[in-house]
Amino acid sequence: MLGRLRRGPGDPSFSAEGGVWFAANTPCGPGTVHITRTNGEVLAEAWGEGGPWLLDGLPALLGADDTVDEFVAHHPIIAEARMQRPGLRLGATNRVWDLLFASILEQKVTGVEAFRTWRELGRRFGESAPGPKPLKVPPTPQRLLGLQDWEWHQCGLDGARRRTLINVAQVAHRLEKAAETRSRELLEKVPGVGVWTSAEVAQRAWGDPDAVSVGDYHVAKNVTWALTGKPGDDDAMMELLAPYQPQRHRAVMYLVAAGMRRPRRAPRFSPRDYRRF
Repeated sequence: MLGRLRRGPGDPSFSAEGGVWFAANTPCGPGTVHITRTNGEVLAEAWGEGGPWLLDGLPALLGADDTVDEFVAHHPIIAEARMQRPGLRLGATNRVWDLLFASILEQKVTGVEAFRTWRELGRRFGESAPGPKPLKVPPTPQRLLGLQDWEWHQCGLDGARRRTLINVAQVAHRLEKAAETRSRELLEKVPGVGVWTSAEVAQRAWGDPDAVSVGDYHVAKNVTWALTGKPGDDDAMMELLAPYQPQRHRAVMYLVAAGMRRPRRAPRFSPRDYRRF
C-alpha cells in the first residue's frame, strides 16, 4: 500500500530502510513519518510541524476508511486474487499537491524519465525533511514558481510538463479541496491535467476505488490480457470493467497485486534526456 507513494528508485522523499519513511507537505508544514510493523501492530513516529497531522492521518493512509466489503468479483481470476490478498486496501493521504506534482512529471514519458526528474527537483529544491532520516520534502508550489528556465532544464523537464506544473502551482491552494470533495473534475479544470493525471492523484489522495488510469500505456493492455488473454485498448478495458463500477480501480489493483502482466515482446522505449537538448 505505502509502496505506491514511492516514485522510483532513489526517491528523495521516501525510504524503505528499516520500515517506511516518507516526507510530505501538510497543512501544518513539512513533516516526516516513520512506520514499522511488529507482531501485527503498526508503530509510527513523526517529526516536524506536519508530524502530528501525519500521525492523525495514519489510519486513513493504511486503508482504515476503505469500503472493501462492498466489492463483488465478476471474474474468477479477480475472485482468486481477492481471496489470496484479503488485506489489500486503498489508502488515502488526504493531500493533493505532492501527488499531483509527481503525476504531472509522469505524463507521456517513460518511468525512467519521470523518476529522474522527480529526484533532481527534489534533491535540488526540496527542503531538508525534519527527523533523523536524510530525506527531502517535495518542493512547494511557491518554490517551483521561483525557478528559472535553466533550472527546469537542468532537471530534465520538457516545456509541456513544465507549463502544466506552473499552471497547477499557481492554484495549488484551491486544488486541496479536491481531496475533501473527492472531485477529479476539480483537478481537470487546470490546463494540462487530464483524466489519467486526475485518476493517479485520486487513487492515492482519497483512495478512489473507481479511478481507473485511462490513457496509461500499460494498464489497458494488462487488464484486457488478464481477463481475455489478448491485450486491448482503453475502450475494451472499460467495457470489461463496467460490472465493477464504482469499484473499477479496485478490480485493477487485484490484478496488479496478483502480478498479472502481459508478456512483453517488443523493445522498450528509450528514455529521453531533455538536459542534452
